[in-house]
Parts: sequence; C-alpha cells; structure tokens
Amino acid sequence: MLDNQFNKKSENSAGLHILLTGGGTAGHVMPHLALYPKMKELGWRVSYVGTKGMEKALVESKGIPFYVISAGKLRRYFSWQNFLDIFRLLLGLTQSAFIVFKIRPDIVFSKGGFVSVPISVAAWLFRIPVLTHESDLTPGLANKILARFSKSIFYSFPETASYLPRNKAIFTGLPIRQELFKGEKDFGLKLCDFKKDDQRPILLFMGGSQGAQRINSFVRENLGKILLNYRVLHLCGKGKIDQKLKLCGYWQKDFAGEELKHLLAISDYVISRAGANSIYEILALKKPMILIPLSVGSRGDQVLNAQSFKKQGLAEVIEEDNLEDSTFFNALEELKKMQGSQFHQKNKLASTARNANELILSSLQAQVYHEGKKLTLKS
Repeated sequence: MLDNQFNKKSENSAGLHILLTGGGTAGHVMPHLALYPKMKELGWRVSYVGTKGMEKALVESKGIPFYVISAGKLRRYFSWQNFLDIFRLLLGLTQSAFIVFKIRPDIVFSKGGFVSVPISVAAWLFRIPVLTHESDLTPGLANKILARFSKSIFYSFPETASYLPRNKAIFTGLPIRQELFKGEKDFGLKLCDFKKDDQRPILLFMGGSQGAQRINSFVRENLGKILLNYRVLHLCGKGKIDQKLKLCGYWQKDFAGEELKHLLAISDYVISRAGANSIYEILALKKPMILIPLSVGSRGDQVLNAQSFKKQGLAEVIEEDNLEDSTFFNALEELKKMQGSQFHQKNKLASTARNANELILSSLQAQVYHEGKKLTLKS
C-alpha cells in the first residue's frame, strides 16, 4: 500500500535535484547509497558534498558528482586543534556557499558528521530546505547543531524523539540496502561449501570491515564447542584470517561485499556489533541477533542502540567484557524462543525498518512541494 502511494506521488518528481552530505565514517555515507538506486530510478539528479576522506571513494564509485570542501572536526573536549578547525569550518562554509550557488539544489539531505555542518548552513542561508537524519539513539554533535537549520529531522529509534524538537522530529527508521533482500540460499551454501543436508543452524559473526578482535578471539577459542551444534560464518576483518583454521562447518572471510546478501540468506542467527546501520539491516531481514556493542572508542551510541533493541525484544545483548562461552550459549537459547518472525511482525520498529526508504524519500518530496518548488523534467 505504502509503495503504491509512493510511486503515485513520484510520477511528477523527475528532475528533483537533491544534494546529499555526510561523512567521517561509513555510517554517515551508506544510508545515502542505500537510497540512491531509487533516486536514480525516479529520475532525480543527485550530487554529494564531503571531504577527501573515505566518503569520496564510496560515492564516486556510484558515479555521483562529488564536491570536496574543508571541514574541521567537531570535538566535545579541549584541544588546540579546535582553534585551527574554526578556520577550516569557515573555509568550508565559504566553499559550500559557492557550491550551493553554482548547482542550486532543490533540497539538501544530511546524514550528519562534521562535514555536513557548513554545507547545510550554506543551504539554509540560500533558503534551500535542509532535512537531517539521525541514525543512532542519541544525536551526534553535528546533528544537534543542524537541528536549528533543518526543516525536519528523521530518526531511527523511538527513544530519540525526546532529544529532538517536537515540531521537527519524524520517525522514519534507517535506509536499508535493497540488494540485501536478494540473497540466494543455494548460492550462499555453495559459496561456503556447506552441505544442504547438514541440519545444524548457521551462525554469522560480523565485526565490521576492520573486524573485532574480541569477537574473533572468542570464536576461535570456542570454535570446537560451537561446531558441535552449529555451523559458523566468520567475517573477521581485513588481514585477520587465520589460515590454520580449516574445519568442516567453519568458513571465514576478511570482508563480505557482494557476497553478504547470500551469507545473510543462509544465516539463522547473526552476532554483530551494534552500529545502527548493521542492526537495522539485520532487523529488516528478520534475523534473530546477538549484539556485542563497542564500548571503547565511541560516544556510547552502540551501547544505547543495543539496549533499545534488547528492551523491545529484538535482540540479546552481551557486553564485551562479559563475552564468554556461558553467556553466549545462554543468549543463543533465548534467541531460540523467538520462533519464526512473529516477534518482528508485532514490533513497530521492525515494520518501519522495511519501509524506511519509501518513508524518507516521500518526506523529501513532500518538503520540496511544501516549499513551493515546481518540479519539471530536466533534460
């Protein structure tokens, strides 16, 4: 129903020019790339503003025009670098103003990160509507700043509403890569050399592109016990494959790109960090999950994300310091009680996860219409 309404609204939207921004981590970029195929299908013109960091290669690989600006890091603590970054931000704001004046987008969609601040402020100065999305449960510093300049702020967790201006907050969920729904079980089993007649459930351990040392160590130390009743898919991070481990029912790879959709298709349970993008994708695919949030080296967002999912009955959570065989197998037993996908169907967050892309794109269109923009087909 939602999809039909969305397609009907989109018939006259060809030619919309949307400027995307966000960077610093993959978490600020991947949601944009998840939305891009549908934007392209609708005939939208898409541009991107970021730094020379990791977002540049990711975005340009999709053929999206990319504009580089200077951006200082937004720190919550004292550092002499803060004084230099003031000048970087001012330079970035000047560069952003020239970009906005040159390409004249209809709307700016920000995913946060320090690079999003100057371009969003510049768009606001030119009276171009800015919409912002917050992935984590609590807003990052950039999005706290941008709340003043944004027409609307999309959010992913029910608890986030209490941190946002009530008149701007819209619960949309998080954009999901649609290709993940196209995994093939037969291909996945063949890829991992797993036999179809093996009845042991499959566990997928994911530690991110760089891997997670604690998760890797746990898997390898307890692999014998785990393989008694389960098969294991282990994404261990670049350069972290253990070539000595070659056991029946165990398959390891440093990083999964195109293969990920097939690995998820054959997985019965997923064990992962608690980054918002990852856990929303697992949720949308209706996979029971155990979350082991990163507690060191972050602002605590993964811990809060995991606690939210635990509270809603969508995941089991093990603190990294408590990860051992007894806590792990107890968590698996709890997941087994979540029969089929019934627990997902009863949960609003799970439903939103599967409709997030359409909700966000519809909201972007509605904002342009509200601002009185006339969308015409551009040759």
